[in-house]
Amino acid sequence: MQTYLALLSFVLSCTAMPGRRQDGPSLCDKYTTALLKENTAANQETVLTLIVNTAIIGNYTSNPGSLVKVDGILAPGTGKYEGVNLAPYFSGAGPTTNRGGKQGVKVNFLDGGGAAPLKKNMPADDEKSNQFFLVSHLYSYFAGLLGCSQYGKTVSAYEGSISMYQVHKFMDLDSLAVGWFIEQVGLSAASFGVSSDDVAAVGKSLSDTFGKRCSRSASIPASSPPMLQSICIAPDCPLADNPVCSAYCPPDVPLSYGGM
Repeated sequence: MQTYLALLSFVLSCTAMPGRRQDGPSLCDKYTTALLKENTAANQETVLTLIVNTAIIGNYTSNPGSLVKVDGILAPGTGKYEGVNLAPYFSGAGPTTNRGGKQGVKVNFLDGGGAAPLKKNMPADDEKSNQFFLVSHLYSYFAGLLGCSQYGKTVSAYEGSISMYQVHKFMDLDSLAVGWFIEQVGLSAASFGVSSDDVAAVGKSLSDTFGKRCSRSASIPASSPPMLQSICIAPDCPLADNPVCSAYCPPDVPLSYGGM
């Protein structure tokens, strides 16, 4: 399950993301109303769960029916992303998880039932699993990212690391791996009726914030101190405007699991 992820290019604050519009309803509010009629916390949670789970494992539900084919980040890349394979990051195949040391460690993030609970609109079947921790954190992260005004009041704020660079630095993600992640997030949103303009805006914000090499520190969420956010640190990643490459220290990674 680890395409899951890497994903967003992340230089913008949550209030600057397209999900946090100041001149109208947020993306979460807008599409919850469009899909489920009533913009309640429960319905926002449903929409958020559908989008996140579909981004991870691909199309799995017919209620509401999907409008777009989604492979999911755990699936092998296709088209221009052929050769990308993010699944090993989720399965613990390599030492790519940052637990605070000088080197990455192996962690299985599919230990809570894998795809089966996700197909039931759950994060995992074991609340003590790494999978539950990861997916539930994704729910809270995207709730802020997409501006879920009602659900956001009922769930704890995102409590994970606020530096996406630190989270992903041992993964050695290249531009294709990050691009596949962002594409699947966008396709997942589109599959539930999010407009192409809104999908493009979110994708651009993710790419600009998380997908540019040597990007400057940014506050995500806006209330947090500025931290390094780029998850794309390989040489083929596009260089950010006003880069601060000296702030990033790419680790020694013996094998790239996200590509060929």
